[in-house]
Amino acid sequence: MNRPSAPSAADPSASVPDATPAAASLATPADAPTPGDPVIARRAWLVACASLSLLILLLTAWELKLAPLRPGGSWMVLKVLPLLAALPGVLKRRLYTFQWASLLLVVYLGEGALRVASDPGAMSRAMAGAELVLSLVLFVALLVYARPYKKAYKARKKALEAAERAAR
Repeated sequence: MNRPSAPSAADPSASVPDATPAAASLATPADAPTPGDPVIARRAWLVACASLSLLILLLTAWELKLAPLRPGGSWMVLKVLPLLAALPGVLKRRLYTFQWASLLLVVYLGEGALRVASDPGAMSRAMAGAELVLSLVLFVALLVYARPYKKAYKARKKALEAAERAAR
């Protein structure tokens, strides 16, 4: 069985023999949009992997040993669980994970900013500053990676809608 070639940028349904909306919705995974610049996408993914891993390590060490809220450790260490849930998806480059993890990071950005301004200990303020920086770096890396995919999806959707209107 011969597979159709990848669609061109000008005609997103070029690989689909029948250009009807129903046939276009059956596009193969090979027809899925790809990032604009693979070098930038790879760098963004590597930065996201590194900053997420470092953020998990930082938050765990912070709440268990370095500067916990209570001596001997704190239940605040549980705040790493959502980040641990995102780690496999980020490592596997799952776009959906990149999207929900970027929304989740707002909580960590807020916590870092709040604790930089309000924690009494210098070590705790330094950890909060590091959390703030790592969260911001991770947030930007996630967005840089996801943006070309979102643009390609919107362009493809717009082209399919135009083809549907022309078919009527």
